[in-house]
Amino acid sequence: MRRFFAFVLTFSIVLPAFSQKNYFEKEIIYRYTSPYTSFPDSLRKSGHTYQNQVFPYSGHYDDSSVLIVMPPHFKSTGKIDLIFWFHGWYNSVDSSVWVFNLIDQFIASKRNALLIIPETSKNAPDSYGGKLENAEMFKKLAESMRYRMSSILGIKKQVHKGNIILAGHSGAYRLIAHIIHQGGMPVQEVLLFDGLYGQLDKFKPWILSDKNHSFVHWYTNKGGGTDEVSDTLMNQFKRENVEFKLVEETIPETQLPIKQQILFVHSSREHNDVITNPDNFKLLLERSRYLRKIKK
Repeated sequence: MRRFFAFVLTFSIVLPAFSQKNYFEKEIIYRYTSPYTSFPDSLRKSGHTYQNQVFPYSGHYDDSSVLIVMPPHFKSTGKIDLIFWFHGWYNSVDSSVWVFNLIDQFIASKRNALLIIPETSKNAPDSYGGKLENAEMFKKLAESMRYRMSSILGIKKQVHKGNIILAGHSGAYRLIAHIIHQGGMPVQEVLLFDGLYGQLDKFKPWILSDKNHSFVHWYTNKGGGTDEVSDTLMNQFKRENVEFKLVEETIPETQLPIKQQILFVHSSREHNDVITNPDNFKLLLERSRYLRKIKK
């Protein structure tokens, strides 16, 4: 069931500490503002112009919202795994949740983690990631989210530990590239949906710097160049004898390689269709070697 989030509630209440067992039967959704999100940022104080259309600061670059989703039966062990989703052009936190069914896909994956969706360029054709492109800024955001939630959950130690997964669609590629390059936090996995438009000078070194870094790009021929950049990167890997796997989206999901470090999935569908119907975000979360399954 898809969720409409134009009316998402802002939680300012402080919940009581939960037990270390099952906390609740349904997901809990929080909405905060944070000084460590993309905007406001000085480079967009005058807005942004694209193809002679002005996207002003007000309504596009003045929102510092962060949506946090805690799944049913979340269990705290002092280690909080974080899944960050960054949206693409002409979207927002609320529209991306609705259009791509993100929360229901996350809940259905039954991963013992938090889903965090920070606002970036809101309803604008802009890949610029604002303050989150700055060195160490992502570290501040991730740590603030962990401490905020650990306080609610009654966790007192080791809140800095846990895996970080970065996922995003389309124009989110630029911000994700900057985060893995200088965000100040170790990132274990990147899940891109039709979003490899460039920044290979950041993606490739990160991929090759650690054999445990997992990279997935689910791309189309209709993304305005994501297929060409994917071919470029795969050809570089071939020349350098770097192992990767390319599969077609049409293969049964049970045949999707699980242990493959570098995976490209080609789709013949449209640019906005590769995230859901079927629920490929859910599928990749279930595939992740870094996320634990919730056990009731």
